[in-house]
Amino acid sequence: MERFRITKNQIELFKQHLIEEERSRLTVDKYLRDIRAFQMFSGDGEITKQDVIEYKRSLTTRYKDASTNSMVAALNSFFSFCGWVELKVKAIKIQRAIYAEPEKELSREEYSRLLHAAVQHKNNRLNLVMQTICSTGIRVSELQYITVEAINVGRAMVLGKGKRRTVFLSPKLQSRLLKYVKQQKLTSGAVFLSRNGNPLNRHAIWADMKALCAEAGVAPQKVFPHNLRHLFARTFYALEKDLLRLADILGHSSINTTRVYTVECGSEHIKLLQKMPLLM
Repeated sequence: MERFRITKNQIELFKQHLIEEERSRLTVDKYLRDIRAFQMFSGDGEITKQDVIEYKRSLTTRYKDASTNSMVAALNSFFSFCGWVELKVKAIKIQRAIYAEPEKELSREEYSRLLHAAVQHKNNRLNLVMQTICSTGIRVSELQYITVEAINVGRAMVLGKGKRRTVFLSPKLQSRLLKYVKQQKLTSGAVFLSRNGNPLNRHAIWADMKALCAEAGVAPQKVFPHNLRHLFARTFYALEKDLLRLADILGHSSINTTRVYTVECGSEHIKLLQKMPLLM
C-alpha cells in the first residue's frame, strides 16, 4: 500500500507548478495556505483518505459550504499534482441560490450614498475608483489596467484570470477620468495610485470604502469592492437579459459563475408574483 506524506519540497514544487500554469499570485497564496492548514490538522506523519475526510468534516463545522469546497479543491489539486488520486475527496453539493441575500446585496441607492460620502470626505480618488469599477464591471485587481493611455482611447486591455479582454469606458466616465488625470498631472501609466506611486491595492480600497459606511448609512457587510462588480452585473442583466454577453464582459469562463452575479433578491420575485393574475 502506497504511503503518503506531505513535505516542504512537494509544496515548493507544487507552488512552481501553479506559477507555471500562470495562476494569479492570490490563487497561489490561497492554495498553499489551504495545504498548510491541512498539514497542521493531519500532522507531519503519514496521511490517509480518512484523514482527508475528517478534515473536510471539520471544515463544514467552521465554514460555509462554498468556502469548504474551495479548500477541498486546493487539496485535490495538490493531490493530483503528487499523483495521490486515492486521497481526493468529493466537493459538497450546493444547490444554486435562487435569491440573493438582501443583507449582503448593495443597492443602487446605497451605492449613490457611498459616492456622496466619498465626496464629503474630499476623497475624489475613491469616488472615481468606485465609479470606474461599478460602471465597467472590472475586478478590483484589474484596476491597474485603467491607465492614462486607456483613458485617452476610451478602452482598456485587461488581463484577468489568465484571459485578456477589452473593457470600454463610457464617454461620461472617460471625461471624468481625463479631468482627474489632468488634476493629478499624470501623463502615462496607472491612474489610481497610492502615496508612494504604486497602483492601489484591494486592501487600501477596501479600507477606504469601509470608512464611508457610517456616514453613508450602509451596512458594513455590503461595502467591499467586489460588490460594485455585482451591482454592475445585476444592472446590465436587468437591461439586456443577455447572460452570454455579460459573461464575456465580466471575463468569466463559465456562464454558471455569471448566474451568481445576476441573482435577484426575494422582493423582486414578490413583485412579479403580485403581477400574476392567479389568485381568485
